[in-house]
Amino acid sequence: MRYAELHRKSVTDPEGFWMAQAQAIDWDRPPSKALFDDNAPLYEWFADARVNTCWNALDRHVAAGRGDQLAVIHDSPITGTQEKITYRDMRDRTAQLAGALRDKGITAGDRVIIYMPMIPEALVAMLACARLGAIHSVVFGGFAANELAVRIDDAQPRCIIAGSCGIEPGRVVPYKPLLDAAIDIASYKPDFCVIFQRDQARGELTPGRDHDWHAVQQGVSPADCVPVAGNHPAYILYTSGTTGQPKGVIRPTAGHLVALQWTMKNIYNVDPGDVFWAASDVGWVVGHSYICYAPLIAGNTTIVFEGKPVGTPDAGTFWRVIAEHGVKSFFTAPTALRAVKREDPKGTHVGRYDLSCLKTVFLAGERADPATIQWAEKQLNVPVIDHWWQTETGWAIAANPTGYDALPVKLGSPAVAMPGYDIHVLDEGGHPVAPGTLGAIALRLPLPPGTLPGLWNAEARFRKSYLDAFPGYYATGDAGYLDEDGYVYIMARTDDVINVAGHRLSTGGMEEVLASHSDVGECAVIGVADELKGQVPVGLLCLNAGTDRPHAEIVAEAVALVRERIGPVAAFKLATVVDRLPKTRSGKVLRATMVNIADGTPYKMPATIDDPAILDEIAAALKTLGYPQG
Repeated sequence: MRYAELHRKSVTDPEGFWMAQAQAIDWDRPPSKALFDDNAPLYEWFADARVNTCWNALDRHVAAGRGDQLAVIHDSPITGTQEKITYRDMRDRTAQLAGALRDKGITAGDRVIIYMPMIPEALVAMLACARLGAIHSVVFGGFAANELAVRIDDAQPRCIIAGSCGIEPGRVVPYKPLLDAAIDIASYKPDFCVIFQRDQARGELTPGRDHDWHAVQQGVSPADCVPVAGNHPAYILYTSGTTGQPKGVIRPTAGHLVALQWTMKNIYNVDPGDVFWAASDVGWVVGHSYICYAPLIAGNTTIVFEGKPVGTPDAGTFWRVIAEHGVKSFFTAPTALRAVKREDPKGTHVGRYDLSCLKTVFLAGERADPATIQWAEKQLNVPVIDHWWQTETGWAIAANPTGYDALPVKLGSPAVAMPGYDIHVLDEGGHPVAPGTLGAIALRLPLPPGTLPGLWNAEARFRKSYLDAFPGYYATGDAGYLDEDGYVYIMARTDDVINVAGHRLSTGGMEEVLASHSDVGECAVIGVADELKGQVPVGLLCLNAGTDRPHAEIVAEAVALVRERIGPVAAFKLATVVDRLPKTRSGKVLRATMVNIADGTPYKMPATIDDPAILDEIAAALKTLGYPQG
């Protein structure tokens, strides 16, 4: 197996391996070495290099004679519009906005918050910051004012770039009033704001502080790329902290470039000029890595999609976009495919489109249950590949390197460790466990290039959150196991491993069984407090569209299925049907919040929740099962 040897070299000789990969990047000053470990367990990569991300994403392709190639396709079924932008045009737009920011005093190291919908200008804003060496922090468009204010106070941006509104199915979300309220709440005040006005809801500009996107750029000279140190932060991306204080993940410039360049061919199997589509949002890490940066660094065409998997206008919108734009490699979340499957279980929409361009589908963001993968493979007739990574890592921890050495697929596993990742499964005492044994998944340090070197202004929190639990390792917060072939199985977040009468059980394993039921579109299993057993599992089932069988029948079959496949030890007896599950806007199911509801414990409304009204529906459903107890 060629890949096994490649991975072995990346772990035993990281210096040689990553210096070789660094040859694919244009350096202003090449690194003298790859790994800087003087401050272990805090590590840095290519720290003494000088480099610019925007040059590598745009200018170098124009310089190489590929300026007329499409860089960005914007497809918005919500507004019924499309736009196609070449590499030359993207470079020019980015340089012009960067010139405007420069003329208003933005320099390398300054922070800029970006608060925008899924439009090409969001990428232009990110790349304009990178062009100047400014550190951007993208906040999901439409985030509540208080959550935006927390990020303003932490990042202390000199500038905020915002869209006037976002557009959701059936409604327009004005962003400008949210931005104004956030600035009022925040202790720290930005010097100025740049507002991109959309006709659906134009924002009122505050004199002296706010500048129109187009007007601020008039008459300025375009900015050149500013080289920065290899360890200079490219961006800060906030993850939701369990304490309510978000964690600012830092992405270092040089490692980010080297790692992302490697992934596009070796994981996603796309070449320069191929069309790659990650159906995510720029507010999330997938949008940073695989809508904006990696495809452009590698010379691909990337798609910016303003729509939803279903309802814009139907469950065939993914297949339309793929067919119309010639997408070769498609990346989405399992929850998006589950939504499509639930709406169109027989795949009738698939047959309406010529999908011969599509070679592979990649899934990440939540566990990809085998039932969803098998449904998608049957409908699309291409490999559907799960892979596993985190906001903190910025690219895949475990994947199938389809462009280098495609490995056998094992359903339920995102395959094997990617270069530089040394995956171990540990017990609560930090000792390795045998293959097939459930434990905490940890990565032996150092992590590879592109991963977080720390949190913004929070080293102590970084150590406590990730390094202290298992000295010498990075604690992923995920639980699972490795098999004899080194394939990893992610079964749950560590918090979702439940203890039923002394037995440690994975809620993910139960979800896998429930999802295999022919009437179940998607599901979640949570562990709720129980006086006798400590915890017991409770299932919440969403049924496929068109299912008209009695709910009690389906629940009984689902309970029997878990008992048959996992056994009586699971103590799985309680399940109920719900219309929908509470999720973040990126599609992650809010299991911890449902546990709080079931246990009757206080909780903070998650900032990232898609629709807060769902929690009332979940509370009513859990009440029918007797939770909270008493």
